[in-house]
Amino acid sequence: MRIKKTNAFLVYLLVSPLTGVAQESYTVPRTMDGQPDLQGIWQTLNTAVWNIQDHSSSWGVPAGQGVVVGNEIPYQPWAQEQREENFQNRMTEDTEANCKMVGVPRITYMPYPFQIFQTPNQIVITYEWVHTIRNIFMAEEHPEGPIQWYMGDSRGHWEGDTLVVDVVHFTDETWFDRSGNFHGESLHVIERYTRTGADHMLYEVTIEDPEVFSEPWRMSMSLYRRQEDNARVLEYECYALAEDLLQSE
Repeated sequence: MRIKKTNAFLVYLLVSPLTGVAQESYTVPRTMDGQPDLQGIWQTLNTAVWNIQDHSSSWGVPAGQGVVVGNEIPYQPWAQEQREENFQNRMTEDTEANCKMVGVPRITYMPYPFQIFQTPNQIVITYEWVHTIRNIFMAEEHPEGPIQWYMGDSRGHWEGDTLVVDVVHFTDETWFDRSGNFHGESLHVIERYTRTGADHMLYEVTIEDPEVFSEPWRMSMSLYRRQEDNARVLEYECYALAEDLLQSE
């Protein structure tokens, strides 16, 4: 794929592997203030919610290809041991299992739709999982910390036609998936949202946490726009069953 820029919009070009000829295929829609229009109801179509790395199938878990670039997470030695312990305790320690918010970027690849609303100064994303609402403030600085929030604090800006969101101020309670991949309070997330088609968006994430990882690492996946005429984000009223089930045994 090649990209051609004009003064008014961004056009994506698909290049034939046989002829090498580029054909214009998509014009990025824009809002009234001239920025790419990301609005709509979106959803992932992958198995990252179970495990962000390549994984085989098991009871209740479909096999899947990971979304981690290179498929390796550079854990420090102690953190690799903690990840394995998390896996053993996933039914009781994971915030999802306890019906809490799951953090960024995990909320994006939960298996439920989310909706993006857009203004020049703020982007709001509403998620189906436990009434999660996220405010991305544009061209503003993070408040002074330390602050511990499940969803962190999101500040956005545009780099060309890509929305870049810088997220800090996390709690260490949330994980990246149901398999125990985790982070600490020093987590720093950089998200990139880029429209690549009428119903497609590229979602890229850079993860930094010097307390847990030896170096930054990345995730990449596609987002798909829901097409149903009556598509909407519903309410997931979650009730934590795991603890009750264990207590009843």
